[in-house]
Amino acid sequence: MRPLLSVIIPARNEAQALPLLLRDLSALHAAGAEIILVDGASEDATCEVARPFVDQLLSSKPGRAQQMNAGAAAAHGDYLWFVHADTRVDPGSIQSLLDTLLEQPIWGRFDVRLSGPGLLLRLIGAMINLRSRVSAIATGDQAIFVARKTFESLNGYADIALMEDVELSTRLKVLARPRCLRPALLTSSRRWEHNGILRTVVLMWRLRLAYYLGVSPESLARDYQRGPRI
Repeated sequence: MRPLLSVIIPARNEAQALPLLLRDLSALHAAGAEIILVDGASEDATCEVARPFVDQLLSSKPGRAQQMNAGAAAAHGDYLWFVHADTRVDPGSIQSLLDTLLEQPIWGRFDVRLSGPGLLLRLIGAMINLRSRVSAIATGDQAIFVARKTFESLNGYADIALMEDVELSTRLKVLARPRCLRPALLTSSRRWEHNGILRTVVLMWRLRLAYYLGVSPESLARDYQRGPRI
């Protein structure tokens, strides 16, 4: 019998964070959801950690778009749910998703909150959610879910180095606005804290503006890897 949901997790060097997510998903897995991890040439124990807890363990070249497309091609579920390896998912979020899928939406995403302490990170999470509600654009941290037939009809994620989530959302919102679900997922704030919160905010906005102005995703990816420069 075809599962209702396939959870696709792109990962690279996530042996530390991954067990927490897999534990969060264990009840969903036991209820019949398919769990697929797509490893992007990890150099740590990501695959060893994941193997006992997933239905499929796939390998791909590094790059979230390629990894997620590989997972989608192997998936059997009527819906695809793309979840980053450093995300935490609580039971309320899972129930919200399952209830929503019974209504057969085209696509949707979750609200998020950043994992670190402090009012500023809470405010940033709230602004991410508000921006997404207004623009109908979702980021990968918001765990996009989409009907598999719709995803296939759009040929999946564009094979680009960065902004694959924004690019897919732009095409999906032509079909329908996303379902915006709560409770919020917990997403890692490690990059924000490592590079500086305000500098990371500026970097993200600068990259997004450059993308809309036509700068190539490959160039944006190089800037992203270099991190904030102010």
